[in-house]
Amino acid sequence: MAVTLKDPQDGDLTEVSDINVTPFIDVMLVLLIIFMVAAPLSTVDVAVDLPVSNAQQQPRPDKPVFLTVKPDLTLALGNENVPRSALQATLDQQTSNDREQRIFLRADGVVAYRDLMNVMNLLRQAGYLKIALVGLEDVGQIAGPAAVPPGSPQSGGSPQP
Repeated sequence: MAVTLKDPQDGDLTEVSDINVTPFIDVMLVLLIIFMVAAPLSTVDVAVDLPVSNAQQQPRPDKPVFLTVKPDLTLALGNENVPRSALQATLDQQTSNDREQRIFLRADGVVAYRDLMNVMNLLRQAGYLKIALVGLEDVGQIAGPAAVPPGSPQSGGSPQP
C-alpha cells in the first residue's frame, strides 16, 4: 500500500489505491539487460571448412541438366559455355520451358561461396527453383587441410549429384 505525503486536512494519512508499477519496471530492466548480454552470444561467427557429403546417391533423371561454374567464374550448361545474360534463354531451350525440372549445379573448389550464391540467384531469377548441388562422394577418407581432395586422380573419388 502506498500513502500520500500531502498535507492532510484532518491530520491522518490516507491510503492511495493506485497500482505501484516500480517492481514491474525493475523486472523489465533486468530482462532487458539479460537479453542484451545473451543476444551477441547466440550468433555464430566461426570459419568452417565444409565437409564432403556422405548422403546416399539419388537416382539420376534420364537427361540431367548440369550447370557448371568454372574457376574463372564462367558458366557452362552441359559442355557448352553460356554467357550469364543468356542463361535463362539457354535453360528454357534445354529444358523445353519446364521450370520444374531440377538443375544440377556444380562448381570448382576455388569458386567463392559468394560467387556460387550469385549463380543460384541467377537461376532463381530465371524461374528455376529446384536446384541440386553436386558434391563428391565420401569414400571414407578424412578430409582436412593436408588431405588430398576427393575426386582428384590420387583419391579415386567420384562425383555425386
